[in-house]
Parts: sequence; C-alpha cells; structure tokens
Amino acid sequence: MSRARDQSGTALVEFVWLAILLLVPLLYIVLAAFDTQRAAYAASAAARSAGRAFVTAPDQATGYARAEAAVRLAYRDQRLDVAPRVRITCRPDPRDCLTPGSVVRAEIRSAVDLPLVPAALGSSTPRIRVDSEHEAPYGTFREARP
Repeated sequence: MSRARDQSGTALVEFVWLAILLLVPLLYIVLAAFDTQRAAYAASAAARSAGRAFVTAPDQATGYARAEAAVRLAYRDQRLDVAPRVRITCRPDPRDCLTPGSVVRAEIRSAVDLPLVPAALGSSTPRIRVDSEHEAPYGTFREARP
C-alpha cells in the first residue's frame, strides 16, 4: 500500500513563486509607464510654455532665448535632467514671427530610456519617443515688433 506524500506548506511556496513571476514584470511595466508619462507631461508643458514665452518676447532673438529657458524649466519641473531643443516655426512669414496675425508653433521632440536596462545589454538602450507641439497666435490687433 503506497502512502500519500505530505504536501503541507507547498501552497505557500507555489504562491510566492507565482507572485514573484507575475509581480516583477508588472512592476517593470508600471515603472516604464510612469517614466513615459512624466516625459509626456514635461514635453506638453514645455511646448506650451515655449510658445507663450516666444509670443510675449519684445523681439525674436529674445523670444528664442525665452523659449529655450521655458523648455529647460518645464523639464526640470518634472525632474528630468536633459531638456530637448525647441523648434520654433512661424506662419505665414517664417522670417518675421512677431507680426500681427502670425502663428508661432513650438515643437518638442524627445525620447525616454526604458528604466532599469543594464549597460551589459549594449550602449543603445531602448527608448520611447515623446513629442509635443503647441501653436500660439500672435494676434491680429497687436503692435508689430522688430
């Protein structure tokens, strides 16, 4: 007559292994989503602030400097170290942005590294692209600036 094996305590071991196998990937996905969302918030705020800063500047040279400063501040606010460059374009005349009726477009293009990727896997870590753009009208009934 064969005796049944005593299995007391094995359910706890199985539960712990299952929890580890399921929770570790879930935690990684949550961390990656949080980093991506933080970068998306930073890019959105940076584009909006850069457009507004450019439109309120007294001249175009100051506008470009203010737009860059606004992007750096928006990224620093989200605790991101590297702020991307802002690309400013204007319609209808790309050379004269601060004329009544023109529209200033601020574009931010950046990428987020996936978290916790070891350097042993290579120098190019996987990235998620995050882009944002904002259009700020200069206004039809405003004074033309130099």
